[in-house]
Amino acid sequence: MAYWEWGDAANPDVVVCVHGLTRQGRDFDVLARQLASDAQRPRRVVCPDVVGRGHSDRLAEPMAYGVPTYVADMVTLLARLNVPQVEWVGTSMGGLIGLGVAALPAPAGALPLVRKLVLNDVGPTIEPLALRRIGSYVGQPARWPGEQAAADALRVLAAGFGPHTADEWLALSRPQLRAVIDEQGSGFVLHYDPAIAVPFRAVTPELAAIGEALMWQAYDSLRCPTLLLRGADSDLLSPATAQAMTQRGPRAELVAFAGVGHAPTLVAADQREVVSRFLQQD
Repeated sequence: MAYWEWGDAANPDVVVCVHGLTRQGRDFDVLARQLASDAQRPRRVVCPDVVGRGHSDRLAEPMAYGVPTYVADMVTLLARLNVPQVEWVGTSMGGLIGLGVAALPAPAGALPLVRKLVLNDVGPTIEPLALRRIGSYVGQPARWPGEQAAADALRVLAAGFGPHTADEWLALSRPQLRAVIDEQGSGFVLHYDPAIAVPFRAVTPELAAIGEALMWQAYDSLRCPTLLLRGADSDLLSPATAQAMTQRGPRAELVAFAGVGHAPTLVAADQREVVSRFLQQD
């Protein structure tokens, strides 16, 4: 598993930032730079490429792509970081992974692995409409002649990310792409294993209901301070689910961002400031 790192490697204040289903760790470049250079409390920021994405290895067995595998991988990563606790920022799938890690029981005499949790536009209940939307494109073949053409196409696909400048969007898009040269010539493809779609498409309503119940059970077990971010136009995290998350389990603090759907990229200054403020609080 590859990961990107900012700040002093000896700093015990560590923030782990984990991306969404088809993304990779470089999504957090802007947030990571801010947290690592904070004058009051600089952080060591670690942003992994979840297995099958970015520079991490791909799995031989596609059905192993799932939250249990990702949680196990992250526990191994946290052991490598050699700190007793971390703060976690997780977007969409990265939030579900963080929820799984945070709910793990601590060994006797040890601290819980996650000290603070930021869930970015995700909760135990995921709306079927969003699952259908994501399923319509995940794993589908795509190829572009250049970076700008790819960025333009991704901007349409990820309209829910909200407004970004041209430079911001190109910076978000470049790490999503992998250059290829083959019999078709040179071009760019998406930087993830298309096989991540296999288990995603194998989910039945019955399996989804079981997964939702387990996620609520994990959420209700949390005791760490929790911040819930929501795109005000999100089709994945409903207002009802978000409200329920403020009333049960860790009783998350809820902040919504206007003009954004699924999911806030944490590039805009107001989004970054909300996360930074939460993490700075004692």
